[in-house]
Amino acid sequence: MFNNILGNDNIKELLTNAVKNNKASHSYMFVGTEGIGKKLIAKEFAKMILCTDENKYCGKCKSCIEFESSNNPDFKIIEPDGNSLKIEQIREFQNKVSEKPIISNRKVYIINDSDKMTTEAQNCLLKTLEEPPEFVTIILIGSNESAFLDTIKSRCMILRFNKISDENIVKFLEENFQTKVNSQIMLEAFQGSIGKAIQLQDKQEEYEQIENVIINLEKRDKIDTLNKAEVIYKAIHSEYPTMSLATVYKALKTLEEVGLIQELNVGEGNFRYDANFKPHPHIQCVKCGKVDDIEDFFIDTLNIEANKHSNYEILSNQVYFYGICPECQKN
Repeated sequence: MFNNILGNDNIKELLTNAVKNNKASHSYMFVGTEGIGKKLIAKEFAKMILCTDENKYCGKCKSCIEFESSNNPDFKIIEPDGNSLKIEQIREFQNKVSEKPIISNRKVYIINDSDKMTTEAQNCLLKTLEEPPEFVTIILIGSNESAFLDTIKSRCMILRFNKISDENIVKFLEENFQTKVNSQIMLEAFQGSIGKAIQLQDKQEEYEQIENVIINLEKRDKIDTLNKAEVIYKAIHSEYPTMSLATVYKALKTLEEVGLIQELNVGEGNFRYDANFKPHPHIQCVKCGKVDDIEDFFIDTLNIEANKHSNYEILSNQVYFYGICPECQKN
C-alpha cells in the first residue's frame, strides 16, 4: 500500500481504515508543501478504492492491473492547463463524472494543483461537491489552503500533510542516490520535501558555496533584510576574496528557485532579495531608498480578491508602500 512513501503515517492509516471499513468520503482535500507525497498517497488511495478484491489491495484484479498500466477507465487525474485550472476543465469533468464505473464499482478523480483553480472554476466545481454521484470520490490536491473558497473547503474532508523530517530525507538520499548531505543550507532548501531533495541532490558543491554566503549574511544580521547582490558581495569579500560576484548571483538565484528567498523589483532596474518568503508587503523610503518588510500585515487572499474584481487570471502580486523612514524624518 503506502509502504514506499515516507511520512504522514497518520494520514495513511486514516485512509487505509476508510477503505477497509467502506467509509471513504466523497470529497477530500490534501494540502501541504509541494513534494511531500500528496499525489503519491492520493494515487495509492485511489487504487485501494477501485480494487475489486475484498482485501482492497490485491494488485492482481483487473482494476489493479489496469491502474498500474495507467489504463483504468475509472480513474482520472486532472492537471492545470498552463498556470491555472480553468472552468472549461471543470465543466468537462462534470460531463463525465456521472457516467457509471466500467471495471470497479466506484470512480476516483484527482484534481492536482487544485489551488490553482480560478474563482469561476471553484464555483463551478461546488455544484458537484454538493451533490456528488454516490459512486465517486474526488481528491483535491494543493499547497495553498487559503486559495480555496470557504464553500469548497466546507464540502471536503481536509487532510493537512506534514513536511518530511530531515533525518528521513537524509536517509532516503543515501539509500537511493548514494548522496551524503553535508550542507545545512541544502537541508533547509529541501524544506521537508522529498521532491525538492531529489531535484537538488546533485548540487552539493554549489550549496557549500551558498552556505558560505548565508553564514556571512547571518553574521551581519542581513539574512532578514533586503540587499542588492553587490552589497552582499562587498560584505563578504574580505573573508572570501576568491568568491566572485557571479557566485553570489548564482547562490541567490538558486535560493530563489527553491523558495528560500524572493527577488524584489524595487524600480529602475534595481533588484533586492528578501529571506521572508511568506506573502507580505514592503515599504520603501523615497529619500534614502531603504526597503523594509511590513510585519503582521496579511495579504494571503489578495490574489483571490483581485480575481473576484477582474476577469484576469491572477498569477502573483507584489505590494509596495512608499513613505519616509524614521531616520530620514529626523533630517
